[in-house]
Amino acid sequence: MRASTSAADGRDPGAREDGYEPDPQRWRALWVTLVAGFMSLLDVTIVAVALPTIQRDLHASPAQVQWVVSGYALTFALALVTAGRLGDALNRRRIFLLALSGFVLCSAACGAAPDITLLVVARLAQGLAAGFMAPQNSALIQQMFRGAERGRAFGFFGATVGISSAAGPITGGAILALASGAQGWRWIFYVNVPIGILAVLLGRRLLPRTRRSERGHVDVAGVLLLGLGVLALMYPLVQADSGGLSRVWWLFPVGAAVLAVFSWWQHRLVARGAQPLLDPRLFSTVRGYAVGAGIGTLYFVGFSGVWLVFALFYQRGLGFSPLRSGLAVTPFALGSASAAVVAGRLVERFGRLLTVCGLAGVIAGLGGTALLLRFAPLHMAPWLAAPVLFLGGIGGGFVVSPNITMTLRDVPVRMAGAAGGALQTGQRLGAALGTAALPGLFYLVLGRSHDYRGALVTALGAALVGMVASLALATADWRRDRRASRSRRTCPEEVANDPVHARQT
Repeated sequence: MRASTSAADGRDPGAREDGYEPDPQRWRALWVTLVAGFMSLLDVTIVAVALPTIQRDLHASPAQVQWVVSGYALTFALALVTAGRLGDALNRRRIFLLALSGFVLCSAACGAAPDITLLVVARLAQGLAAGFMAPQNSALIQQMFRGAERGRAFGFFGATVGISSAAGPITGGAILALASGAQGWRWIFYVNVPIGILAVLLGRRLLPRTRRSERGHVDVAGVLLLGLGVLALMYPLVQADSGGLSRVWWLFPVGAAVLAVFSWWQHRLVARGAQPLLDPRLFSTVRGYAVGAGIGTLYFVGFSGVWLVFALFYQRGLGFSPLRSGLAVTPFALGSASAAVVAGRLVERFGRLLTVCGLAGVIAGLGGTALLLRFAPLHMAPWLAAPVLFLGGIGGGFVVSPNITMTLRDVPVRMAGAAGGALQTGQRLGAALGTAALPGLFYLVLGRSHDYRGALVTALGAALVGMVASLALATADWRRDRRASRSRRTCPEEVANDPVHARQT
């Protein structure tokens, strides 16, 4: 790990805290956080397959029903950094349990909603609860694990992120297939209730108890600035289906300007020795954090949007049911899950090389799938694409898990919540961009040519652009690491005295 410049509070932002003692229940506690994280991320996509049924049952307009998905994504992203900072400043365990309890209650309210207005309100609150819960997951891993164990734990966490994103359509399709009647969509929300209650009970018993941190101040001005900036960037994206990109495009420069003011304010607080909401030294002095955040954001632009494109192609182009459509992309989720667990064990040995190889695998898998679905006979195309998607999923498992590990491994535990929240905020922004742009491009090509295959290939090609950019960033970081490693071998004394390049043991 690289040493950092002097901090305003006298501590090195990149240094490890001493006094770590392994919690004997840490692995069981990890599974509680993973189950809760799986539910919160699954709810980003699981509802999409039920939107037509919800619209008919609640007599809603297309714009209203779209808020069932986009409203959740919006409040989820808005809460992340603030929730992470509150966890660092107050008590991660308490905030996690309160947020999980709120998520369960909001899930029940969504299932019982008598009209579209109350459903949207419940979904906004549910997304807020999920946003408060999510950064505590990665922060608790930072707190409970060290060394190789932390890599394994983040491997499971990465598998959870990958599976939940890809499994939403098939899970929603399966629930709709099993639930009978027009009200079957309600079980998409009700299924969270018993699982969530069990997770709350186990969490109270297993999650580590910590004393309140001395760093209890929360930067209220920073919370407002960051919230306004993220809202301005997210709102046009989540309203893309109803013309948001053309109506409120001007919010993009407004959001960028507000975030620039937020960055200035955080630097000013650090210079004054105060406690910022998001310490800018995370990006400037903690090795791998800025690069990892960029890799994750670019990757999620393509990764999140392709599942909606596949659903549109299979259900509208080939006439598949929601369940069959979900099953068609399941090989990617299976490959991602199996690879992510293995990657968590290998990341300490191979480092950024895993991310480079994984991104190359995803690009090859999705590119090959696009070609097969474009040129193979339609009745055979999904079957032929399945093994190629599986290989792409293996690549995906080597992207998310190692990148999370390498991005957060040198972050001090006292800043873990805010760091994890910022990382996930970038991923949510990337996901929002991808889910807005890729289906929009699909419909644009389809409207001009009425060619479902051509629309699919065009949208997947756009997704690959973001992944290629992510690969370029990862490759540059890997080569920089190799040069630094050679320098340490050839000039060990010089490097050991270099405050920028030295790593602590």
